[in-house]
Amino acid sequence: MHVHYLDPHRSLESPVHALDGRVKFILTVAFILTASLTPYAAWPVYILLLATIMSVEILSRLGIGYVQRRASLALPFVLAALPLVFSIEGTNLFTMRLGSWTATASLEGLEHFFSVGLKSWLSIQAGIVLTSSTSFPDLLQAMRAVRLPRLLVAMFGLMWRYLFVLADEAVRLIRARAARSGRPAPSAGGAGPRPMPRLAWRAAVAGGMAGNLFLRAFDRSDRIYGAMLSRGYDGEVRSLPNSPLSLSGWLSLAGGLALLAFLLGLGALFGS
Repeated sequence: MHVHYLDPHRSLESPVHALDGRVKFILTVAFILTASLTPYAAWPVYILLLATIMSVEILSRLGIGYVQRRASLALPFVLAALPLVFSIEGTNLFTMRLGSWTATASLEGLEHFFSVGLKSWLSIQAGIVLTSSTSFPDLLQAMRAVRLPRLLVAMFGLMWRYLFVLADEAVRLIRARAARSGRPAPSAGGAGPRPMPRLAWRAAVAGGMAGNLFLRAFDRSDRIYGAMLSRGYDGEVRSLPNSPLSLSGWLSLAGGLALLAFLLGLGALFGS
């Protein structure tokens, strides 16, 4: 059984889906770099970047809601930048006293925090659009085309393929646990069913399942690697050579890079 919900790719008919994977990969990396290099508190540029990525979401027919629901899962990690509010000196906003420790929030620190949050949010959306509109084999070909290290690309490919194998093993373990953990039905005398096991017992069972899954994964990885070596694997996954980019692909790549270069220059202008 394959766990298809792990695959974010959605097969739709749209100009973004029809675009060459190499073009989408390069433009996504360029967009993330543009968002990262945009100076702090350059709010007009952030708005233009947000309008750009939302336009791509609409053009891809994925829908803004679909992308935002997935992007919201990563937003809590932005709280790691919260210390910037108290560590950057500037105009004081308020002071917090925790015992003998005093923290003062500044306006500049708050601007840095929101800037980091917006940059992360924009970058996550770009990554979601890329993975949802491009199949994983096309992504691997795009990585090879831009000359990423072969070993790194091979690791990505193997990790992706065997993630489904591990998920299948986990599903089998959960099914086996459910088959061995049934509760008796209420008796004729009116007594209710046996109460649910305690949380500590369930945690111990889950820990045992995790250890069993690790041992199974380790054993399977050793057998798979031995099988690959016996078939001539030398650390590189070979594929057919990439076809040359079409004229529309070159135009899309040039237009997207020109737009991002303009936004980056505009950000430098606002930053100065």
